[in-house]
Amino acid sequence: MAVPVACNLCGANEAQLLFPNTLGTDRRSGSIERYRCTSSGYGKHLAIVRCTQCGLVYASPRNGDEAILESYEDVVDELYVEEQLGRVLTFERNLRPLLALVGDVEHPRLLDVGCYAGVFLEVATRHGWEAWGVEPSAWAAEEAVRRGLHVIRGTLATAGLAPAWFDVVTLWDVIEHLTDPKGEMQRVNRLLKPGGIICIHTIDIGSLMPRILGPHWPWLMEMHLYYFSRRTLAQLLEENGFQVIRQFSQGRYLLLDYLLAQLQAVSPQLSRLLRGSARRLGLSRRPISINLGDLCTTLARKTAEA
Repeated sequence: MAVPVACNLCGANEAQLLFPNTLGTDRRSGSIERYRCTSSGYGKHLAIVRCTQCGLVYASPRNGDEAILESYEDVVDELYVEEQLGRVLTFERNLRPLLALVGDVEHPRLLDVGCYAGVFLEVATRHGWEAWGVEPSAWAAEEAVRRGLHVIRGTLATAGLAPAWFDVVTLWDVIEHLTDPKGEMQRVNRLLKPGGIICIHTIDIGSLMPRILGPHWPWLMEMHLYYFSRRTLAQLLEENGFQVIRQFSQGRYLLLDYLLAQLQAVSPQLSRLLRGSARRLGLSRRPISINLGDLCTTLARKTAEA
């Protein structure tokens, strides 16, 4: 049963409705399909509100934490593996700022939270990192282990990792899915060495695109529970023992076929037509760099125990 949720940032219970629930009688609501990384359920979402005290935007009311976690544990997402080339190019680029921040540390130790099938872990390992991952999806964790990666199935709350053991912790497109971002930041803080780095990549509700598109912004989705702006994410980090170093817009590479497949949510017929044309022209596997300014990366340094 869906219940109202207090603000995860300041604890207030007063919130203003921004976008009403669009799920209605949607039969696929709550299904595993909606919790896949490659879900095309754009525009299908819970009610989205803004805290009247601190401005955090989040989904409320919503189902309990256990029901949401169970959905992620059951996810199977073969399309994600098919799109690996675009993700490798993205993560090769995204790793560069982290390389600069760890400096002269030899074989730095990294933890990727919500690592899915482990593409980022493979990229980091090739660059000399000791890379570990935590992932709730049984399918994704097994896929990563099959590829020889150090992945623990579960969450930070259950993984049993040693404190002050990692130089860097990353959350790529993860924090918006968490039921308790504040608690997760506290767990990350304990796992990082003094001066360690946290890297968070997430959708940015304060950017230009959501202001222009309003209720038609595609990242309004059932699986997204929190919609941080740069300001509210910086506040979350600072209140949990981190100092923000840098925040910047960071897009991604997508294979053209995958990008066109996402058009199914708007027009299945147009999607099929364009994908067929791309295949005939031999362009399906061409990587396309996309940056609309509504995806933001935040780098911060641990300054104190949370």
